[in-house]
Amino acid sequence: MRSSTAKVVVVFAGEGAMTPFLRDYMTQNSTGIQWVGSEALVTASVFSGREYYPYLGGTIGFGIRKGHISRLGDFLQTVNPKRYPDNVLVHELWESLYGCSPFPSSVTQMPPCSGQDTLLEQHSAYMNTSSPRIAYNVYKAVYAIAHSLHNLLLCQPGKGPFQNNSCAQSNDIHPWQLQHYLQEVNFQIAGEMVDFDAKGDSVPYYDIINWQRGPQGNIEFVNVGLFDGTKDVGEELLIQEDGIMWAGHQSEMEMPVSVCSASCLPGFRKAVRRGEPICCFDCVPCDSGKISNQTNSVDCTICPEDFWSNNDRTACISKKVEYLTFDSLGIALTVMSVVGACFTLAVCGVFFCHRHTAIVRVNNSELSFFILFALTLCFLCSLLFIGKPTYWSCMLRHTAFSIIFSLCISCILGKTLVVLAAFTATRPGHNIMKWLGPKQQRTIISSCTLVQVLICAAWLIDVPPFPSRNTQYEHSKIILECSVGSSLAFWCVLGYIGLQACLCFVLAFLARKLPGNFNEAKFITFSMLIFCAVWLAFVPAYISSPGNYADAVESFAILASSFGLLFCLFVPKSYIILLKPEKNTKQHLMGKDNKL
Repeated sequence: MRSSTAKVVVVFAGEGAMTPFLRDYMTQNSTGIQWVGSEALVTASVFSGREYYPYLGGTIGFGIRKGHISRLGDFLQTVNPKRYPDNVLVHELWESLYGCSPFPSSVTQMPPCSGQDTLLEQHSAYMNTSSPRIAYNVYKAVYAIAHSLHNLLLCQPGKGPFQNNSCAQSNDIHPWQLQHYLQEVNFQIAGEMVDFDAKGDSVPYYDIINWQRGPQGNIEFVNVGLFDGTKDVGEELLIQEDGIMWAGHQSEMEMPVSVCSASCLPGFRKAVRRGEPICCFDCVPCDSGKISNQTNSVDCTICPEDFWSNNDRTACISKKVEYLTFDSLGIALTVMSVVGACFTLAVCGVFFCHRHTAIVRVNNSELSFFILFALTLCFLCSLLFIGKPTYWSCMLRHTAFSIIFSLCISCILGKTLVVLAAFTATRPGHNIMKWLGPKQQRTIISSCTLVQVLICAAWLIDVPPFPSRNTQYEHSKIILECSVGSSLAFWCVLGYIGLQACLCFVLAFLARKLPGNFNEAKFITFSMLIFCAVWLAFVPAYISSPGNYADAVESFAILASSFGLLFCLFVPKSYIILLKPEKNTKQHLMGKDNKL
């Protein structure tokens, strides 16, 4: 018991069986055990000595109800072998209690009694005359038998309870006949009603007894409650908790706890230890997304799809909804978009104010304005990726961006063809410029853009983009994003823009060595290099970016490529127009100013 973790022990034993066990227990000097005893133990006055208190103090249990038997003490004072010399039971009682023989006899070897012995000196539950328990129940049992015999003898022939309304014969009473009357007995004794139920059981009535320290250090049996079977269900037990003294005299008012494992708090579940009793378990925290809101939960409950467990795993809370908003990242992208659009409009204003100068006229002013218009839309379309996704915004995001970029690259492609035609036309025998007039240029731009429009239309008709709730990336959050719908269509529009950019790059590279200071082909080459580099980097970044960061990556790619086109194609010309007007002449562009 010293090595056991149990602090409460239930004992079903009487004083005879308990005595040798208790003797060995006291030798081990073990204390602090809360004993819960059966009726035979909890009323055993033999253990009331002060030497037992350190080991048995605080014992609690049910005891048979005690009562008062009138004149019992007076009667016991008269019981002795001299008064009842012919009563064999009195002789045996004296031999058992005092170990002596009341009268000299050759049959027994016991010494003769002193004659001064009395039953009142015996500390036994049977001899307790002040408030007897066992004797009181024997007292009630005798009265119950007496009432049963009385009712049996009062039976009138023809009105009896047995076969053919017969009665029991007074000179030949069978036990089953007496039992019938015993079950129906109903009388009052010492203010207590005595009767039996249909099964023959008496109404249960017990005292709750607690062994407490007396004034002399001995053990006193104190009533701290009762069990009354006549009360309603749930109200039978009445305990005076404040009056209980528990085991462990250093903290007698603190109720002892005897468990193999402490209770698992909410947020944990019980995991039974293999090979150990079911009361021995470990408390395991609930997994993410699961909760337990009760003590000693056997299992954890999974939260609904749109909910997640809190940090304590005790309640399901709504998942945090995230999308690309106007926070620090969204504001940065918005500022870049607005600045890019304003800068493009400023360049457009510069070109418009100097539309009659050589550098604007040589670079095909109509295509330049088309490109600036498309770039302005490119900067602004990045704003579509910021904000809560809706059905219409999801469709507009990818289609608007792809069509606008296709228009922009188509214009640059048209300008590249014009530059290449101009370079070829300088050679003898070539008259290609007549096939690339303004009308033909518009046709090329419209045709190239129309292809992208048709791809987008097919995309929207078949499987259009739609808003979706992504719960797979981070289980504690709901990422609102635009699903592309058809991945094939998405990569087709990007592939078509890439094809246009590659074609534009190849043609510009072929025309990079134009005569004089006309460097338009070189600027187009650099712009397409930047454009292709940005979108080649976009593909792996977009695929690997989680949640709303994918929208930020796509928006950033749009802005980066737009800035690349703007700076490569128009900043050098704006620099000459505003800061180097002396170079804004046809002679300088043709490389003839050094010869003059």
